Amino acid sequence: MAKDAAVGSSAASDMLWYVLKVQTNRERTIRDALLKKIKLEGLEEFFGDIVIPSEKVVDTRGGSPKEQDRKLFPGYIMIQMVLNDDTWYLVRDTGGVGDFAGAAGKPLPMEQHEVDRMLGRAEQQVGAAPKVKIQFAVGDVVKIREGTFENFEGAVEGIDEHNGKVSVLIEIFGRSTPVELDHWQIESV
Repeated sequence: MAKDAAVGSSAASDMLWYVLKVQTNRERTIRDALLKKIKLEGLEEFFGDIVIPSEKVVDTRGGSPKEQDRKLFPGYIMIQMVLNDDTWYLVRDTGGVGDFAGAAGKPLPMEQHEVDRMLGRAEQQVGAAPKVKIQFAVGDVVKIREGTFENFEGAVEGIDEHNGKVSVLIEIFGRSTPVELDHWQIESV
């Protein structure tokens, strides 16, 4: 028993983070398949977390706000593991997994500052209010459909996803004037 505990603790300390290239829009099913294979093979001690970096956004298409996860890096999964022949083959033989990100086919672990930044960003999103998904980009020409400046047209100057606000430049008395509006008050022209 003591030997197994020692092996498990050394395996945990040897775990590094790697990036997997996977089929886009199948990240969740591939993650689930990896977890299932790890359990079936009895290799849990060699694997830590498997993360799909994402953030919460609020999408208001269709009238009602819906909170969704938006992938920060579509087509990529972060995996914490001890790299050996068994774990390498288990991951590579999972359907939908392309390869490890790295140089010349040799998996390169992520630098600790990269892991901290990516995981910190995901953890930061857990406690933060979700962003509002806004389908406009800076420079888009839009029409104001509600409010004081109804039926005015202008160009999007800035977007604040945290508050759901859009700054639009409209022309009033021959001068360009910025107006801050809620994202639902404008539409594409």
